Amino acid sequence: MRFGPVPIGEAAGLIAAHSVRAGEAVVKKGRPIGAEDAARLAAAGIAEVVAVALEPGDVGEDAAAETLAAAVAGPGVTVEPPFTGRSNLHAAQGGLLVLDEAVIAGVNRVDEAVTLATLVPFKPVVPGEMVATVKIIPYAVPGAVLDRALAAAAPAIRIAPYRLSRVAAISTLLPGLKSSVVDKTLRTLEARLGPSGGRIVGEARVPHEAGAVARALRDAIERDGAELAVVFGASAIADRRDVVPAGIEAAGGVVDHLGMPVDPGNLLLLGRLRQDTRHAVPVIGAPGCARSPKENGFDWVLQRLLAGLPVTRDDIVGFGVGGLLMEIVSRPQPRDGGESADEA
Repeated sequence: MRFGPVPIGEAAGLIAAHSVRAGEAVVKKGRPIGAEDAARLAAAGIAEVVAVALEPGDVGEDAAAETLAAAVAGPGVTVEPPFTGRSNLHAAQGGLLVLDEAVIAGVNRVDEAVTLATLVPFKPVVPGEMVATVKIIPYAVPGAVLDRALAAAAPAIRIAPYRLSRVAAISTLLPGLKSSVVDKTLRTLEARLGPSGGRIVGEARVPHEAGAVARALRDAIERDGAELAVVFGASAIADRRDVVPAGIEAAGGVVDHLGMPVDPGNLLLLGRLRQDTRHAVPVIGAPGCARSPKENGFDWVLQRLLAGLPVTRDDIVGFGVGGLLMEIVSRPQPRDGGESADEA
């Protein structure tokens, strides 16, 4: 691709690198300069314009953008028609945005002329939402550059649709915990489930005892058909031997992980109950901050589980970068040296 000033008499058929306006004569950036355009500009006193001439083997910006966008689009993602060297990718369905970050980085390393940008990984998206964009920086790229970008590409951008919809909510009770607090907690959970199509199919309020938690969990699965259980403890989980994890184990389940590097959300527990020889029902021991509608670590785990995505120890420890979220105004500020709250 050649780029630079060209005498106006030689500009017809080239691409305008910048918009040019002289009197009533206008040629917009990125548009071909027609013979009549060149004549009007010359008549208006324009002696030269900055223009682009494609060379053999070059691929125009729109064609290159659309081709690369199609190569990185995975299940649940559509590619929009290109414009000005850009091709946008949109979610075709609701769910979580799942990215192959290594592939995306590899595409961006090919050449400065080729760029691929996305939303953050695991962001909840709705149908029609833009999730990524391919932008070709110059007006064309050599075919060899596009070939290298395509070689680095793969269906790296996909939507994981929501799969779990039947959720059980178990609240443990201690003296001093008002029923209105539990009621509000359930309304907050329902609001969180709404975008995914999930709903609460069973609700239990039991004493803050391991045996009571175990019975409620078994009822949630066997009686209510829950695909996911959330336990809101009257007191925060302080140890693997505390009431909620002990209740999971007493019900025949397993505690996979306690604690995560997200604040608010540090005291989340993740476990599972075996439903049969092939399936397990995830169990979240909710941190106290899950009673608040503000974003916290509970959201990150809940959203992935609703989309049927595994949440492993590696996933949880990886939350640390970016895991320091905004303070919840209603709670004390332990990061500032105050007393710790039972909200994390």
